[in-house]
Amino acid sequence: MSDNAVLNGTSVTEVQIPRIGLGTSPLTGGQCREAVGQALDSGYRHIDTAENYANEDAVGQAVAESGLRRSEVFVTTKFNRDSHGDVATVRSAAERALQRLGLDYLDLLLVHWPNPDQDRYVRSCESLAALVETGLVRSWGVSNFKPHHLEKVLEAGLVPPVNQIQVDPHHAQRSIERANTGAGVLTAAYSPLGRGGAVLEDPAVRGPAERLNRTPAQIVLRWHLQQGRVAIPRSGDPTRERQNLDVLSFELSADEMTAVDAVDTGAGARLDADEFGH
Repeated sequence: MSDNAVLNGTSVTEVQIPRIGLGTSPLTGGQCREAVGQALDSGYRHIDTAENYANEDAVGQAVAESGLRRSEVFVTTKFNRDSHGDVATVRSAAERALQRLGLDYLDLLLVHWPNPDQDRYVRSCESLAALVETGLVRSWGVSNFKPHHLEKVLEAGLVPPVNQIQVDPHHAQRSIERANTGAGVLTAAYSPLGRGGAVLEDPAVRGPAERLNRTPAQIVLRWHLQQGRVAIPRSGDPTRERQNLDVLSFELSADEMTAVDAVDTGAGARLDADEFGH
């Protein structure tokens, strides 16, 4: 398995996204800067932030201090509902994000929530797709889009390269993932470890962890990767950061994958994208 996945339909030049990224919410300030810095030192090359996390400045500082070339670090950020709209409005959001990050381009810019009450998310996707041609963003996508939100974007003739959603073994979100896969949209999982909850204690996870001498978190992350997702765990602990990144050197068996699949509760995401947004 490659370290990277390909984002389809983003530009003439192929864009590759590292399969394991570092989530940064709710870290801010020096804590965020330190966590990102040590992650980059440990080998992470994908950092996930957002306007709403109020930590883009800290992420940018850590990237600048890492000594890595800009092209070596894949930076994802997201914009809020007040920047939904036409190309000028979305471009302004991108430029403000770049200013906060101290960067000259974004690798991936996402609509953070569809906010269907204002019904501007399709127009925002059209604007994002246009921004790729300007060089401000290399690729674009959406986050927290349900199948009916995605369908409206598809009807407009656009295919988002990625949809970042909450996924973990207890919240598999199968209807969303089927819609993503059917449309050729890559699924990126945030809170991929179930927010550190009961999923890491499940026998379906702990069994393979004992067999392979791995942590339960590593087993869950490997489950994500073998199903074709990008996973974005968050940790400020350097040991856990390194462990979460080290998931390409082993493999779960078909039976183990099936057992982890079976623990899905059928519950939806913690926040309902038809009702929540910012």
